[in-house]
Amino acid sequence: MTYREARVYLDEVSKYGSVLGLDTIRNLLEELGNPQEDLKFIHIAGTNGKGSVLAYISTVLKEAGFRTGRYISPSVISYLEKIQIDGECIRETEFAELVEEVQKAVVRMETDGKACPTVFEMETAIAFLYFKNKHCDYVLLEAGMGGKGDATNIIRTTELAVFSSVSYDHMGFLGHTLTEIIENKAGIIKPGCAVVSAGQMPEAEQVIADRAKEMGCPVTFAQSDEAVCEERDFRGQTISYKEWKNLRISLAGSYQIQNAATALEAIAALKEKNRLDISEAVLRRGMEKADWPGRFTCLSEHPLFFVDGAHNEDAAKLLRECVEEYFPDKKKIYIFGVFKDKEYQKITSIMASSADQIFTVNLPNRGRTLDAEILKEEAQKYTKAEAVGDIALAVEKAWKMAGDDTVILAFGSLSYLGAVMEQVRKLADNR
Repeated sequence: MTYREARVYLDEVSKYGSVLGLDTIRNLLEELGNPQEDLKFIHIAGTNGKGSVLAYISTVLKEAGFRTGRYISPSVISYLEKIQIDGECIRETEFAELVEEVQKAVVRMETDGKACPTVFEMETAIAFLYFKNKHCDYVLLEAGMGGKGDATNIIRTTELAVFSSVSYDHMGFLGHTLTEIIENKAGIIKPGCAVVSAGQMPEAEQVIADRAKEMGCPVTFAQSDEAVCEERDFRGQTISYKEWKNLRISLAGSYQIQNAATALEAIAALKEKNRLDISEAVLRRGMEKADWPGRFTCLSEHPLFFVDGAHNEDAAKLLRECVEEYFPDKKKIYIFGVFKDKEYQKITSIMASSADQIFTVNLPNRGRTLDAEILKEEAQKYTKAEAVGDIALAVEKAWKMAGDDTVILAFGSLSYLGAVMEQVRKLADNR
């Protein structure tokens, strides 16, 4: 099987959608010899900040000499970035070989009358096989949706369960109250693992604490009031948190302070649990090297052009704070695209009034995208808006309009930011 054939196969499977629950992936992994049983996991759930927290922890572990796997979703720049070791994506040939192995297992399942796995379940199994074959010391696993019924929650060898900020998202699947949502996400806590969480709303903290106690797990909550920014600009910032003073991180945005504090607590908990030798110099180097595309990422300084995957209410609030703090006096051009199952009215109400111009776009996944015309009509309630549809054209329009007094920001779904990045590179090269 070639890489192209592997992608075609998975694309065909993806047409059947996603189903929460662990029975099917359990059957699939049994067919594959349960590779996940030979791995040590750091499982990360949350609504906003999962990827950034994962990036901090995994980069520190890499700098400390541990072979570190990453399984993330969605991808931003390329499909293969979903599965990485030490920051390097799985190769096309290796991916194709593993897809073929999984495909044969699926055929055996269907012959036995068992349900066909979803594409996410197959990708998860592929990741486990790859990490086992490559003898990873730790695997950082990002929960896809929620926690309890997510395919990643099939694991039993969790060393550390980490929670980034939890807010309202995927309510149709996870529940309509914060308590219901966090109860679902808290399902990743396994007996005997260490538990670390960002500061949460009181009801969410209580759910995490209760679940940790039930599973016999020590729990630590990052203290947001002890995390301070010493200096910052859009290229990064210097923070202090508890005993860690003047720590440099390369990710911009005020919300990264909480993410960094959560990661520091996670590293401390893992060091204590497994008696790991991670020096302060290694920790500082890893925190500074951590990178996560699509999180208030600067693509160009002339003109200033940023991308951010803010696709829910809380993320939009944090993004607006960043824009207003860093660029209070600049004109603002926004490019906006989002899935139709998101609370686009709330996101628009938060972001649009700060813009001088908004271009709305359709996402690559045409089955899930909110039509650019509908999004334009919503944005027009607050500012000047135009439905462009095509992502590359929207980037080009914004680029041509921008002057030295302008900042461009593309935000919304992570799924289209890769296309934005590609077009910005083309424009910059032709400048």
